[in-house]
Amino acid sequence: MAKENRNIVKGSYLYYKNKPLVREKDTICYGDLSEKCVLIFEIMSYVEEEGLRVPGTVYIQIMSTKDGQTLKCEQKNGMYEAFNYGMFWYEKLLNE
Repeated sequence: MAKENRNIVKGSYLYYKNKPLVREKDTICYGDLSEKCVLIFEIMSYVEEEGLRVPGTVYIQIMSTKDGQTLKCEQKNGMYEAFNYGMFWYEKLLNE
């Protein structure tokens, strides 16, 4: 298996609980790549609420930084529900 080269992106990031929260298009990644896993949100659809386009269906993945294996995955409705669910499992896996 070929090793993936990852370049460090320069710039400032949004941090939540002292970990970077980075978005590129419909993918949001939370966590530090030096830890054993990261939390990834894939926005699958959008809905219109009060004139705003907000995430509808969100696919959550907790992935191992060692081998890229998916440790846990789930689909939720709305970013609020997805973030709460994902953070619970992410913190639980980090503390094991």
